[in-house]
Amino acid sequence: MGKIIAVVNQKGGVGKTTSAVNLAASLAVLEHKTLLIDADPQANATSAVGIDPNEITTSIYDCMIGNRTVNETIMETEIPNLHLLPANINLVGAEVEMIDVDRREYRMKDVLTEIKKDYAFVIIDCAPSLGLLTVNSLVASDSVIIPVQCEYFALEGLGKLLNTIRLIQNGMNPELTIEGILLTMYDSRLKLANAVVEDVQQHCRGIVFQTIIARNIRLSEAPSHGKPCITYDIQSRGTVNYLNLAKEILSKNGL
Repeated sequence: MGKIIAVVNQKGGVGKTTSAVNLAASLAVLEHKTLLIDADPQANATSAVGIDPNEITTSIYDCMIGNRTVNETIMETEIPNLHLLPANINLVGAEVEMIDVDRREYRMKDVLTEIKKDYAFVIIDCAPSLGLLTVNSLVASDSVIIPVQCEYFALEGLGKLLNTIRLIQNGMNPELTIEGILLTMYDSRLKLANAVVEDVQQHCRGIVFQTIIARNIRLSEAPSHGKPCITYDIQSRGTVNYLNLAKEILSKNGL
């Protein structure tokens, strides 16, 4: 059975989509069949692997409201072993449409049950909020990766997110664990960045990844070319960072 990992932070601009896309691509390149799920109405993960959200006819939205099966919706990408369950603008209305639906918090879990066994890893790029879509992602997942940027106010909102995770653990998904907190946008030249690393490691002892994602221009450029960093520039520092993260997760999971 595959492991489902949600990449989540209600704050925007913390490297959430970058981390989801590049981790999924790295796991695929390391020969582990991986499904990337775009659960964000902005559909940035979809475009980041070279698929135009405006041109797709079915998305995760159609799966969650019951219009399409997940097998009809999954798409291949240019990277072997990496598939995509895409998003488009229709996902904006999903939370409103599911208000009165039975088991509304379990819709994504139900969708993924039939295909979980087909993948070694399923990586979910969550919306930058703690709304119904993110709750669905947490209920469907086995573990959570929390990206935290190495900047001022890094820990702002982290307590609220951890509290939401605890509520999910105490109710709808007792099996949910924290895979790790991922430090992103690190610049070793800045005293503030180094202070944030120490602060997060001290406050969240034992759940912070050893791998730290450095600021990297190639990492920032890759999405505009519709490519994960590993296919845009395999020698870049960003590629090396995410390959190291993938290897750390594989090691942690005994693979």
